[in-house]
Amino acid sequence: MLKHWPPLNALRGFEAAARLGSFHKAAEELHLTQSAISQQIRSLESYLEQPLFFRQGRSVALTDAGFDLLSTTQALLQQLAVGIRRLEQYRKPNQLVVNTTPAFARHWLVPHLADFHQHHPQIDLWLFTSDEVPDMATQTIDVAVRDDLTAQAECNYRVLLEDRLLPVAHPNVLSQPAEARTTLHGEREMDWSHWQIQGGADVGQHSQGLNFSDPGLLLDAASQGLGIALTSELLSSEAREQGTLQPLVEQRVRGPRWSWLVHRDSEADPLTVSFCQWLAERLQLPPAAATPAASTGA
Repeated sequence: MLKHWPPLNALRGFEAAARLGSFHKAAEELHLTQSAISQQIRSLESYLEQPLFFRQGRSVALTDAGFDLLSTTQALLQQLAVGIRRLEQYRKPNQLVVNTTPAFARHWLVPHLADFHQHHPQIDLWLFTSDEVPDMATQTIDVAVRDDLTAQAECNYRVLLEDRLLPVAHPNVLSQPAEARTTLHGEREMDWSHWQIQGGADVGQHSQGLNFSDPGLLLDAASQGLGIALTSELLSSEAREQGTLQPLVEQRVRGPRWSWLVHRDSEADPLTVSFCQWLAERLQLPPAAATPAASTGA
């Protein structure tokens, strides 16, 4: 690690001069004088103890070291700009931060977001997905909706839905002989051993096949006709309605439990209440589950 980093202004001046091929143009872009840009470049070269430009009258060209530094500097400045833009979300007056799993976001929440936005256009929703359960005490999250939640301090916790699992496949797969179908394997409840333990019928599943750690990717693979899969009734609802997935049998077995965590600092906020009421309606939950205030605290 460097003990002292070069000044950020010097890196900005270097990047502009290298990209534009001119100290003069870099000065115009950054609203500085050309001598200020020249001084920044000289200080950077002095710090690095090697030249970054070949000077040829008014034009400049990068040395090999300059080319190398340019790619690093542009990546650094771009990442910094993105990070700074992300901070805007923390001061938006109507910001609502909702955490969920990538699978729930892609296969259930996003397909329903148009309805939410139509009814609540004033809410600036930030959908934050993560594989890991968030720590509601340390992260800026208003509501978490997941199938792997347990109660947390300072939060209201409620089980929303007892999901069911069913074996599905694309119509093209169903037209194949049972012995020719590839079996798609998931983890946790999406593993075929769960289906068998719960008394599920033999649908021609094999112990070998293709394996997926993400239930969302498992559902994508099944929808694209890669094989038969054990999937969530909730998450597969859109694909079944569209006809890209069809049940192999009518039988269902117990699946994951979908819950929410609502932070107590957010539970009385009208934005949070609106989202929770909308979610309860879309999931067709009883009225008692429609608001955070009805849930059980940790």
